[in-house]
Amino acid sequence: MAEKKATRLAYGEALRELGSNEKIVALDGDVSTCTMSVLFGEKYPERFYNVGIAEANMIGMAAGLSTLGYIPFAHAFAAFMAGRGFDQIRNSVCYPHLNVKCVGTHAGLSVGEDGATHQCIEDIALMRSIPGMVVICPSDAPETAAAAKAVAEYEGPVYLRLGRLPVETVTDIEGYQFEIGKSVMLRNGKDVTIIAVGLMVPEAVKAAELLKEKGIEARVLDMHTIKPIDKEAIIAAVKETGCIVTAEEHNVLGGLGSAVAEVMAENCPAPVEFVGVKDCFGRSGNALKLLEMYHLTAEDISAAAEKAISRKK
Repeated sequence: MAEKKATRLAYGEALRELGSNEKIVALDGDVSTCTMSVLFGEKYPERFYNVGIAEANMIGMAAGLSTLGYIPFAHAFAAFMAGRGFDQIRNSVCYPHLNVKCVGTHAGLSVGEDGATHQCIEDIALMRSIPGMVVICPSDAPETAAAAKAVAEYEGPVYLRLGRLPVETVTDIEGYQFEIGKSVMLRNGKDVTIIAVGLMVPEAVKAAELLKEKGIEARVLDMHTIKPIDKEAIIAAVKETGCIVTAEEHNVLGGLGSAVAEVMAENCPAPVEFVGVKDCFGRSGNALKLLEMYHLTAEDISAAAEKAISRKK
C-alpha cells in the first residue's frame, strides 16, 4: 500500500485538472477549503461560485447552470448535501435528469470531532433512493481521480461521496480501470467475498490478509459504484465463494449492504454479514477511535467473514 491521502484532496486536485474544460463550473456551500473545491476556484475564479451556507439554493443554481450547457459540480459536507439539499436534488436535478454533479465530502464517522450532526451515515441510502441518480464512493486517491474524470464525462446526475480522513492506496494494481457500474476485484479467493466501499476497502484488504493467516482465501471487491451496482460481480461472487460480507462507513440500513442483499435475494440467496454502523448515530471523538468503537476495522470484517463461512451449507 502506498502513501495515505484523503479522497477529498485527491478530488480537489482532479477537479482542478478537469477545469481545462470550460464547460465545468464549481459551486460551494462556503466550505471550499474543506471540500477542496478551493483548488479549482484558485485556478478558475471566473467559474467558481461560493454561494454561502445555502446548500438548497446551491443545487437550484447548479440545475440552472446545467440547462445552459455547463457541467456544474456542487460541493458541501455530505450531511448537508444529502440532507438540506435532498428536495432540490430530487425535484430540480433528478426529476428532469439534469447534468449536475453533487459532491458530498466528510462522509461517515471519520469526520471525527465534528460529531453526530456532521457525521453523515445516511447519504448513500438517500441518494440511491432517487430515480436516475448514480452513486459513487471511491476507496482511495487514485480511484477518486479516475472517478472524477468519469463523472465529468457522464451525462446525468451523480452523487460522489468523499471522506476527510487520509486513506491508504489499494487500487495501484496492474490492469486497474475505473468504470461507472463495474466493481474492481482487488484480491481473488474461493472461501468468502468481501464487498466494500470507501475507506472500508483498505480495511477489507487488511482483513483478507488476516484471514489468509488462518488458511481462508477471501475475495475483495471494491464496489465503488453503489448505483448502478455491479450485479454480475455479486452473482459470480456468491456462486464461486458461497457467502458475502459487506463493509461500509454508513448505516447498515439502506446502504451498500442493502444494495448487495437486494441483488442476492432476487438472484442468488446465500449467507451475508453486514459490517457498518448499526442503525445508531455517531458521536464526537478521534476518527480512528470511532471506527474501532463502531466496529469498522479489518478485525471486524475478518470476524464477519468467519461467521459468514460458518453459515454456509
